[in-house]
Amino acid sequence: MTSSPTDPQPPENPLSPGQDALLGPSDIRELATALGVRPTKQRGQNFVIDANTVRRIIRTADVRADDVVVEVGPGLGSLTLGLLETAQHVTAVEIDDTLAAALPATVEARLPARAANFALVHSDALRVTELPGPAPTALVANLPYNVAVPVLLHMLEHFPTIERTLVMVQSEVADRLAAAPGSKVYGVPSVKANWYAEVKRAGAIGRNVFWPAPNVDSGLVSLVRRDGPPATTATREQVFAVVDAAFAQRRKTLRAALSGWAGSAAAAEAALVAAGVSPQARGESLTVEEFAAIAEHAPAR
Repeated sequence: MTSSPTDPQPPENPLSPGQDALLGPSDIRELATALGVRPTKQRGQNFVIDANTVRRIIRTADVRADDVVVEVGPGLGSLTLGLLETAQHVTAVEIDDTLAAALPATVEARLPARAANFALVHSDALRVTELPGPAPTALVANLPYNVAVPVLLHMLEHFPTIERTLVMVQSEVADRLAAAPGSKVYGVPSVKANWYAEVKRAGAIGRNVFWPAPNVDSGLVSLVRRDGPPATTATREQVFAVVDAAFAQRRKTLRAALSGWAGSAAAAEAALVAAGVSPQARGESLTVEEFAAIAEHAPAR
């Protein structure tokens, strides 16, 4: 549902002429104090306090004047304000009651001329399947570390109009998302993200641009949506079932790892041979297209 601000409210902060609308460290702390907000590890909250980092993210995301951007986990509004300065429209999805209530007032105070181009959805992003206003063309977000991959995949699944995505995630997660077949960190997130998009690392982010500073480094990941999923007669659910089974026992050969999925090791081997994949291969060596080929030859159950 769309939220409207309720108490507690952020302090009124009319800007003096020439003052930057983006939030700096003192602005963030003032807002947090006024709202009684303490960032929680449970929700993976680390607020960006550096306006130059916000501008860098927006440049790297290639946000355009005609873009409709969806942002997940806007927090106190650091990135939201930067997006609103550039994009046609921004919809932010926030689960936290206090942050969701306060954000519209922050936008109104710091970017009043753009407030009509902002919408807030007060909800868990993993439950959002529709958004108000025009369909999103881009996803730009500092994703909460603890739910980054599920949220990213959920948004790509349910909002096919999203053409370009740039997310900031834990550096290790960024490596996994952008990993190629054969990499030690190639796994379920890598394959599933690649189903939707061409994925690559797009930079590193230091710890000191956040409050509180996390104890891990962060990375930017760029995803440009494919024209369509890999050509296959299998459904996304069928392909992802093979992926999940293959990496559930990643040290095993596919013949063994897929035995439960296929019903037996012999049935798994038959499906693999029919798909042109060696039964002795392991999941980390396969492309998303090869996983799709295996799914096409799933044994009748």
